[in-house]
Amino acid sequence: MPESLPLRESPWGPLSVADAHLHFFSHRFFTTLVSQKPGLTMEAAAQQLGWHIPGEDPEALAANWVHELDRHGVAKSALIASVPGDEASVTAAVHAHPERFFAYAMVNPRNWNPEAMAGIHVACLFPAMHCYPVHDDAVKPVFEWAEKNKRAVFVHCGVLSVGVRGKLGLPSPFDMRYSNPIDLHAVALRHPTVPIIVPHFGAGYLREALMLADLCPNVVLDTSSSNHWVKYSEPHHLESRGDLRGVFRRVLDVIGPHRLLFGTDSSFFPRGWHQAIFEEQARALYEIGLPVSDARAIFGENLLRILSR
Repeated sequence: MPESLPLRESPWGPLSVADAHLHFFSHRFFTTLVSQKPGLTMEAAAQQLGWHIPGEDPEALAANWVHELDRHGVAKSALIASVPGDEASVTAAVHAHPERFFAYAMVNPRNWNPEAMAGIHVACLFPAMHCYPVHDDAVKPVFEWAEKNKRAVFVHCGVLSVGVRGKLGLPSPFDMRYSNPIDLHAVALRHPTVPIIVPHFGAGYLREALMLADLCPNVVLDTSSSNHWVKYSEPHHLESRGDLRGVFRRVLDVIGPHRLLFGTDSSFFPRGWHQAIFEEQARALYEIGLPVSDARAIFGENLLRILSR
């Protein structure tokens, strides 16, 4: 990373940090949610949430995130457009600050529009949310786009909970039948040059995510969120139930440090960047003896290598 970008203090000393999982909750994101509940207004949504709802200018929200990342010593981050059709918000943010952001966009492959993907680095699939199997023919164009354009594909597996929907009283008719990372096996083999990012360690499917990643070297895992899914793990699989150190030990044993991406799952203001996630993960990795070279890879270098192709 350029020396002018900020560094964050860590147990290993100053690190260049790139956050692989940050949601860009744009004005379009909120208007989409509000439109799904009759009678709900933007003002009422802001009051219910206790959040700041940004104006229509995505560049202004991007500037807020630059300031926030500067404040926390974070050099770069993903920006995830978190409803289908919001690609323009993240591409505008990246255009304004190309040295700071990567553009991710949630897509529903049944409404795939490759023209809208200009400037997008990562297409994000949520099979349980949109109720399709990831090996369905409708998904093929997404991976073909990624292969042709040297882009990556993010596939959410496991437990899916969208907190903002619950806070606004919106239903979440998700279908976990489409959540298993094993469903990605044939797809990953068919597209070996496409990096496939599975967030949250598979969100409850750690064993299956590791099986997939062990067989498919183009699969990487991200570490984002509070990882409450750990409570579902069998005690003998980890050092103790709920122990993030045990999760990291297993993942590093199977795929090593170069296919692991640090992420926080940050999303809204006034909370801003979720620094407690960084602190918890850095402490866990330091306590299991991770070398500084591997810390540099996990907390920043891996994301830049995968997306700067």
